[in-house]
Amino acid sequence: MDDDLDAMDHAALIAETRRLRAGIREHRDSTMHRLCWHHPQLWDLLPERTDPQIMVPEWAQFMRGCIRYRQSLDEQRPDAPRSAKEFGA
Repeated sequence: MDDDLDAMDHAALIAETRRLRAGIREHRDSTMHRLCWHHPQLWDLLPERTDPQIMVPEWAQFMRGCIRYRQSLDEQRPDAPRSAKEFGA
């Protein structure tokens, strides 16, 4: 699957590493409402092109998942600043 790496010279491998790190940092540095979004641009960092067939939860299950995710932020990052800013504002 990653045979393309075998053909890269040192400079190409360094460039690829920097490109991947930039994408990971962009995702990591997402904040506020962007934390919950679908991120296909992260998948696009991979060389293989696919059309991921995602499964979308029903609304009730989705909302329970959102609530659980938000609770996990309280558990994992109780010191993080809070905001009352609405989505899209």
